[in-house]
Amino acid sequence: MPVKKNNQMLPRARELRREMTPQERKLWYLFLRTYPVKIYKQRIIESFIVDFYCASAKLVIEVDGSQHYTESGMQYDQERSQILAGYGLQVLRFTNREVDTQFSRVCDTIHRVIETRRGDPR
Repeated sequence: MPVKKNNQMLPRARELRREMTPQERKLWYLFLRTYPVKIYKQRIIESFIVDFYCASAKLVIEVDGSQHYTESGMQYDQERSQILAGYGLQVLRFTNREVDTQFSRVCDTIHRVIETRRGDPR
């Protein structure tokens, strides 16, 4: 199923691209921006804006702050992940703390999942 996009969300996506969190900025500038497979930042999928999206691997990468660990935040993320899964997308979630303290492991995990999902071991 092709991924739908709500174009009315474009101004908000552009704003989020300009105002990335420190952890999103770190992951983007130190790893994802120069990754050999195209990855988009703050991409609109349906009516959601995901932190990072790799279309060729059908992979969403989320960097979650503390608001994601409240009861309502976790429920929303679960529902959102189920909708994204309906498009054949896998959602990888990392905490801000993981990006700050285990950056190499986060990058290795992303790399491994992209290779696996693309059927492209390098």
